[in-house]
Order: sequence, then structure tokens, then C-alpha cells
Amino acid sequence: MELHVRYEGDDDPDKCSARRLAQFDHAELHRSTRSTPPGIVLNPFADQALSPADREGTGSRRDRLVALDCSWETAEREAFDLEGIHRSLPFLVAGNPVNYGTAFQLNTVEAFAGALCILGEREQAEEILSVFSWGHTFLELNEEPLERYAACADSAAVLAVQDDYLADE
Repeated sequence: MELHVRYEGDDDPDKCSARRLAQFDHAELHRSTRSTPPGIVLNPFADQALSPADREGTGSRRDRLVALDCSWETAEREAFDLEGIHRSLPFLVAGNPVNYGTAFQLNTVEAFAGALCILGEREQAEEILSVFSWGHTFLELNEEPLERYAACADSAAVLAVQDDYLADE
């Protein structure tokens, strides 16, 4: 899958996973909404959860993931006016050093990796995480939920699995 990032550049450049993905040619950065191509937009405020069903159908929008890279402090204020199919990620735990162990506080590469696993692209998820010393930690922390989400038929099933995890919290 193609990976595209609407890049705000408002976080620490040394810790920015989107910049690192671009450095290794795993993602393309876009400085404006207009230049960002449509796709499956990873939007934490979307009403519908990402599921394997989002990959079904035809068109480049279903072969392209788009993320907004900005600091969590400004995420709610940033406009998610990107063109495409907006989906939120279900319960996943961050493995990066900044937000380690925090649910729903993923950085850009973790969001992409989680989405790729749910959409049946586990190898690509492993590949993009391999450029981070802690990348394997994300997959280890989330191994069971990612497998369960990837086996779901639709968003409702993904939410049912997520509810199992949230009930345990």
C-alpha cells in the first residue's frame, strides 16, 4: 500500500516517525492538504473504525493510507479535511519511547503499522517498523488485538473486539 502523510512539522524533528519513514522511502510527505492524495484517512476522530472491509472494492483510494502527522497537543484543532474514507484505529497501545504503554496515543508509523496489519499487510507493517529500534515492541504489545481485528468482517466486529479490551482496562 502507498503511505502518504499530511505533514504539519510541529513536533520534534528528531522524534518524528513520519520524517524517518520518508527518509527510508516508505512514505511520502505532503505540506498541504491540496497536495495530499485521497485514500483511507487515519483519523482518530472518525466515527467508523478501520476494518478489513475498507480494503474491498476498487480504486486507488483503497490502496493508499493517509495520516496527519502533528503533535497530540494540536491534533484536535487540526482540520481533518483530507479527501478520502475516514477511519479511526481501534484500541492499540503505543510502543514508542515517548508514549510507551499508552492506549490510542500512537505515532505516525505505529498508526500506519496498525492499519496495515488490520488490512492484511503485516509484512509491510514489519518493514516500516524495522527502521526504528523499538518498532518490534509495537507489534509485540499489540499482537493479539491486531490478529483479532484483521479477522473481523467489518467495523462493527472490530468495535466488538475493541470493547473486549476496553472492558479489561
